[in-house]
Amino acid sequence: MAASGAGEGGCGLNGELAKSDGKKLTDLPAELLEYILCFPVLDHRDVASVSCTCKRLHDVCHGGGKVWGHQYKLRWPRLQKNYRQSESYDWLKEYRTRHVVGLQIRRTVESFSKRFFAEVPCIGQVLGDSFAEIESLGAPEHFCEDELILILSSDRRKSLTLKYYAKKILYFLRQQNILKSLKSFLKRPPEQQSALEGAVLVDQYCNPLSDISLQSISTQLGEITDKIKKTVQVKNPSHPCLRATEDDNCLVEDFDLQRQVVCALNSVLFEQLQYKGNECDYYNPLNSYIHQVLIRRTGIPISLSVLYLTLARKVGVKMEPVNFPNHFLLRWCQQHKGSTDIYDYVYIDAFGKGKQLTAKECEYLIGHQVTSDYYCAVSTTEVLLRMVGNLLNIGKRGEGNEKSYQLLRDSLDLYLTINPDNVQYLLLQARLYFHLGIWPEKVLDILQHIQALDPSQHGAVGYLVQHTLEHIQHKRHPAEPEVKKRSDPEHHEVQYSMGLIMKHKRSGYNCVIYGWDPKCTMSLEWITTMRVHQLPKGPNQPFYNVLVQDGTCRYAAQENLEPHPAPLEIAHPEVGRYFAEFSDTHYTANEELQIRYPDDLEETLRTVQELYIKLNTNSGHEGPLDHRTH
Repeated sequence: MAASGAGEGGCGLNGELAKSDGKKLTDLPAELLEYILCFPVLDHRDVASVSCTCKRLHDVCHGGGKVWGHQYKLRWPRLQKNYRQSESYDWLKEYRTRHVVGLQIRRTVESFSKRFFAEVPCIGQVLGDSFAEIESLGAPEHFCEDELILILSSDRRKSLTLKYYAKKILYFLRQQNILKSLKSFLKRPPEQQSALEGAVLVDQYCNPLSDISLQSISTQLGEITDKIKKTVQVKNPSHPCLRATEDDNCLVEDFDLQRQVVCALNSVLFEQLQYKGNECDYYNPLNSYIHQVLIRRTGIPISLSVLYLTLARKVGVKMEPVNFPNHFLLRWCQQHKGSTDIYDYVYIDAFGKGKQLTAKECEYLIGHQVTSDYYCAVSTTEVLLRMVGNLLNIGKRGEGNEKSYQLLRDSLDLYLTINPDNVQYLLLQARLYFHLGIWPEKVLDILQHIQALDPSQHGAVGYLVQHTLEHIQHKRHPAEPEVKKRSDPEHHEVQYSMGLIMKHKRSGYNCVIYGWDPKCTMSLEWITTMRVHQLPKGPNQPFYNVLVQDGTCRYAAQENLEPHPAPLEIAHPEVGRYFAEFSDTHYTANEELQIRYPDDLEETLRTVQELYIKLNTNSGHEGPLDHRTH
């Protein structure tokens, strides 16, 4: 919009003021000018134009003033938490820096599809050290994150490829910060390491895009603590835990008074709030994430134990973690402090609703005897290793999809941050990266470290080194992308095209096509296993790569697919790798996919026109997806 100056005949705002009483806009007090220039319809371009009209308005629009501060807050409201109200800032400089960073971030993100389309496995791993480019911009970290969030919060059906890579970058950047926090946490003296804070760091690292903080978790536990105190108060209005605050850090010494607290804790946690062990879905990783334990009120022995011992400590009872095999426990001393006799403790099974056990009864949980060492209290570091080890095992049990590989990667990162010289897990990490075809330079670093720690691993190390070097050499001379034209004679039987929403006739799943072959290209073993020969047309028919609604990638025969009668979005994490947007009836292939299938976009539009547009027009519907608006 025009920010200043008169229109035809000199009848602008200044002109009207001059006619009335001889005064100009610039004669107004600075506060009033600032108020006018902060009007919501003015953007940064308007303010920049106004500031160039005269010295008076240039002074009003100075960098540290209200006008540019308003523009900054209006455009990037999420960044306000990074500024202190009591301090002064050059808002114009901040605005320029944030604007330039935004442009740089977008350029970098936009370049990723062209550079990594052919490299990234379908399961969609993080792209390794390529993200170092974002950090090398040298801008404040919160500027980078804010721009990435801005990209992700735009129209959910558009810019899918941009969002795909922006999400991965944000995932990576947040994880790097959480690792820094974890390393600082591990450097503290043991008495300053709380199991809750460690569990929150593990949770944050595995869920970096979720809003998880120690403060929010502590607030929720504070509310549970208040319920426990109210329950204690009913039984004993003069109980010392009622007078103590969280900052007092006091313990209840009398054992009878401690029992009153533990009884109240069990009542609130397991009876009122209905927390329980997840016996039906034990290996769900959500059971290990403390914020999910609080949301779902279910967990596994170690996560419920961390919750239990934290609550007990808040009301003055000291519990200690016990790394019991196959079933994590807590112990509660019934005698003098520091006793080494395992029979001086009651053992708490948080998974079993706070059941109190003797040392002998603990063995019944696992079905065999153990030595007294297993009843000892362990450090917070050992608790975290056990917690991360559980996640690692869940990742290894996974089905080889994107989620299980990502969990395996994240839990390995955490484990090796806590215990960096574990040869078993270093070798697993190297094999995982090698299998996924990512980060070959880091694989070599890991293998070198393994060789230094344990020379006996030279056989496995040598094999991986040889093949990793071959991978690096291959990356330096990438093959040209294979181009499949529908006009080629060998492709005349291919009926469907990129971006069409399909339904599997037999399995019933919904999917979107992201690739095709004129004949089945899988191995004979796969063809036999999948009973392809039992199909009427066998393997000698077009096969399609499809992204399935459940998050898997499949290879389906043409005779088993049909266009979906009511096209819908496919909630698959890899959609953005192949498609630029969703257009109600189909997905539009991004530039990289169009290079590989140059004729498919036109074919997709023709198919959609025939299947949905004409059909709905003939039936009198307003649009192709009119049925979805009811």
